[in-house]
Amino acid sequence: MGTSRRQFTDEFKREAVELLASSGRPLNQIAGELGIAASMLRSWRDAGDRGKAGSPRRSHTQAAIPPAGADLAAENARLRRENERLRMEREILKKTLRIFSEAPR
Repeated sequence: MGTSRRQFTDEFKREAVELLASSGRPLNQIAGELGIAASMLRSWRDAGDRGKAGSPRRSHTQAAIPPAGADLAAENARLRRENERLRMEREILKKTLRIFSEAPR
């Protein structure tokens, strides 16, 4: 008996690529956290990049520590963006767990 291939939904693929773009972390690290091969995540990313000529492969939106004189509004905005990114990562990991917990078909 051969092993069956895992199937991933388009939503999972899209969210994994969004996580890669928004987190600023290495592709290998994110692929490992999601339990997929780095080459698979790379191909999903590249497939999405085909329609966007000249777009960067990786967004550098990693939140930085603001200088001491930064106003509170800018700090709040930065923290809200980071919070949203972390929520998205958590949802992707929940979906990954659900996919891997399913019985093989």
